Amino acid sequence: MAVTVFRERSFGAVNWLGFWTLYLREVRRFVKVYIQTVLAPMATTLLYLIVFLVALGGGARTAGGVPYGEFLAPGLIMMSMVQNAFANTSSSIVIAKVQGNIVDLLMPPLSAGELAVAIALGGATRGVMVGAVLVPVMMLFVDVHIAHWGAVLFFGFFASLLLSCIGILGGLWAEKFDHMAVVTNFVIVPLSFLSGTFYSIDRLPEHWQLAAHLNPFFYMIDGFRYGFIGRADSSIGLGMAVLAGLSLALLALSWRLFAIGWRLKA
Repeated sequence: MAVTVFRERSFGAVNWLGFWTLYLREVRRFVKVYIQTVLAPMATTLLYLIVFLVALGGGARTAGGVPYGEFLAPGLIMMSMVQNAFANTSSSIVIAKVQGNIVDLLMPPLSAGELAVAIALGGATRGVMVGAVLVPVMMLFVDVHIAHWGAVLFFGFFASLLLSCIGILGGLWAEKFDHMAVVTNFVIVPLSFLSGTFYSIDRLPEHWQLAAHLNPFFYMIDGFRYGFIGRADSSIGLGMAVLAGLSLALLALSWRLFAIGWRLKA
């Protein structure tokens, strides 16, 4: 009679199999409903473009030394990317908490760091995917060209990662979906609209320009737009440092909160 012997599996310093599985889970969550998570943001962004270029007569104006359509398109793409990155991670955690299956996330042999990084990268992937779909679609309507690929890729990824981490923090804090609406309506949307998406901050009074430079969303938009039009309202090096520094700091904070089970464990 054959005897089956079960042995404890050794994962090493990092549980790469568990990490990759969780990351794929987060990606498949939004890919399975791509009409809602990828195509719907594309339609909404195009509506913004149509309203500002056609209904409000923006097609005849210039901003930042370029036609308004070329100036506006990168900001709209970035705004859609970061909002979707935030929605992915925040909804993942809040749904698990509300439905009571958050234990499925905490029981596997995954460290707090593996949980935080896998979930954050899952949200960042959704943001990047939305951007990858929007760029060629925008090119059909606006004369958009990519001047600096490095800036587009850097700011696109780190902006998505930053909002993905904010989504983790918001999801951990929230106890119901109403709480997530508070974060979206009173933090994400105002900072997005006041970041220079629809205008160049050079046109603002001096004190409002200072306020804009205190808004991290400004550096996302400005750096990403620089990748397209080759012009920025601030230092690209400073923008890269702010974005990368904030992303890593919030990722480390997410790591710590997972480690102590903040608002996750009874």
